Amino acid sequence: MMNRRTFLKSIGAGTIGVAGIGCNSVLPATLPIVQKPNVLFILSDDHSLQTLGAYKSRMQEFIKKHNITPNIDRLAAEGMLFENSFVGNSICGPSRASILTGKHSHINGFRSNHDQFNADQWTVAKELQKAGYQTAAIGKWHLGSLPTGFDDYKVLPGQGMYYNPDFIEKGSSGLVRKQGYCTDIIGDMTIDWLDRKRDKTRPFFLCSWHKAPHRTWMPAPRHFSLLDEVDVPEPENLFDDYRGRTSSASEQEMTIRDHLNIATDLKVTPPVMTTSVKAIPEAVPKTNSMDPATLEEFRRMSPEQKKAWDAYYVPRNERFQAQNLKGSELLRWKYQAYLKDFIRCVKAMDEAVGRVLDYLKTNNLDKNTIVVYSSDQGFYNGEHGWYDKRWMYEESLRNPLIIKWPGVTRPGSKCSEMVQNIDYAPTFLEAAGINIPEPIQGKSLAPLLRGERPEEWRSGILYTYYEEGIHHVARHRGIRNERYKLIEFYGKGEWEFYDLEKDPLEMKSEYGNPEYEKPIRTMKQKLKELMDYYNLDSDA
Repeated sequence: MMNRRTFLKSIGAGTIGVAGIGCNSVLPATLPIVQKPNVLFILSDDHSLQTLGAYKSRMQEFIKKHNITPNIDRLAAEGMLFENSFVGNSICGPSRASILTGKHSHINGFRSNHDQFNADQWTVAKELQKAGYQTAAIGKWHLGSLPTGFDDYKVLPGQGMYYNPDFIEKGSSGLVRKQGYCTDIIGDMTIDWLDRKRDKTRPFFLCSWHKAPHRTWMPAPRHFSLLDEVDVPEPENLFDDYRGRTSSASEQEMTIRDHLNIATDLKVTPPVMTTSVKAIPEAVPKTNSMDPATLEEFRRMSPEQKKAWDAYYVPRNERFQAQNLKGSELLRWKYQAYLKDFIRCVKAMDEAVGRVLDYLKTNNLDKNTIVVYSSDQGFYNGEHGWYDKRWMYEESLRNPLIIKWPGVTRPGSKCSEMVQNIDYAPTFLEAAGINIPEPIQGKSLAPLLRGERPEEWRSGILYTYYEEGIHHVARHRGIRNERYKLIEFYGKGEWEFYDLEKDPLEMKSEYGNPEYEKPIRTMKQKLKELMDYYNLDSDA
């Protein structure tokens, strides 16, 4: 296998492009840090760039106007925003496994949500703990095995519940139920740990990992009517017909039109509502029954919570039923209903983030605490007519990444280099002054955060997706550089190729177009090199 230096030089050659223009984060000489920095790692679930005000997107103006993410935006103003941040496998558990191990899915062994994370393997939490850090995990875990390497944890079982959720607490023999709204509770637990359980003689590594805005997008009561008087902007490809691409794009089952659950996702049918709700229109499929997890959400609601829920959703649904919408107008209604609840969940999470940031500042912890905000992947908010993630297309491949490192990173800076979630673990280690183990596949972002422009940086990223069956998204892998993207649906013998400069919405594959023969050939070669570099077997 070629060495790192040779590989990084070769991957930047030819039509695959060159390394990014760098990070505009140059600071004057800073005072030496007298103690290892704390790390607060805030991770959301499925938060799209489209619904984050700090990122340029089709909805940026709308999100800013309605003040949806002021606190995460504030963090971006105080730190560095990574403009080209990507995941290696766009699904919850595998992304978290890559974050903890600094390795791609085929190396850490967690390829799909059907797998169980090997808790005996090396993780960044264990390494920081060994170096004297106090470690804690709060919120969503979703790895199938209990956290290891953490002095304390309070994590949701599985996906967790939005209302009155249960937690698995270190030292407790059974589940512990908390009354309230999950996002608020995770924020409260994070502050409580900082306030009462933190050992002030040691640096800390604290993971505050939110459930929101994961499906089924159940808002907090205070946000039920948020955005009621406005329409969320539609993506221009909401009515995508999937022509111009392989069969994989059209065979999926994740469209807003046909596959959102009318009961679970859109909150229309009984038993969500009271018996006063009339029969749903013929245009709405009646096969979408409530799934067991969402039924449990409603069973555990307090009378006050259920009363508030019905007070909002029952009249809304009666108005919907009276319209008897069909065709494109029904799709538009579903889009608005889905996306408004999604954004409402984001709003509550941003409020929780704000409370934690305020606590750090009030208690003088902000000066030596690295704060990271990210999501386990991106998400489709109607682009291509979809919800969910999984694909290598841009909306789910990209994820937000914002890092504030006081005294090191220039406030309000931006970085255009290509980074991935395998880079988080080595970054935390370098910031703590810990040597990075050789098996880690990611690269430390510390030089970028210091405003340096490394001579060698990746100019192509590897993507793999393994979980076939759910949503009928075919297994695939590929490479993306600054301009081009090559995707191989290797179980079907299909390829797609996109010129992102000319076709940023990825509406037409140019695979087979003679005009792109040379870059396609080069990208195939670079994909092979990346697979060799990361020890990915072609049969995997």
